Amino acid sequence: MAHYEHVFLARQDLAQAQVDALAEAATKIVEDHQGKVTKTETWGLRSLAYRISKNRKAHYVMLEIDAPGDTVAELERQAGINEDIIRYMTIKVDEAEAGPSVMMRKQERDRERGRRREEENA
Repeated sequence: MAHYEHVFLARQDLAQAQVDALAEAATKIVEDHQGKVTKTETWGLRSLAYRISKNRKAHYVMLEIDAPGDTVAELERQAGINEDIIRYMTIKVDEAEAGPSVMMRKQERDRERGRRREEENA
């Protein structure tokens, strides 16, 4: 089976529980089609570079998937139908990334910088 990274952007007015439900629905689609989701990361509510369907922000979610190609086609079909998902992209990768993704490492690094600034100012 091939390795894929599937990232989708959910509308800004959704609650975090609804975003988690979208991720679980995507996981269920993959598992129903003989695939496996190896990692799910929620990157949070982030600003968009430009407005998409009247949204200035979106909830970002990334899934790492081991699945055949027809599973990815079905996942993308369902994402296109869902009105809560405003954008999605799936890319094929050579191997699954070990540990947290670049986005999660960046968030952790930013939190650490904030802590250091608070300690310097105190």
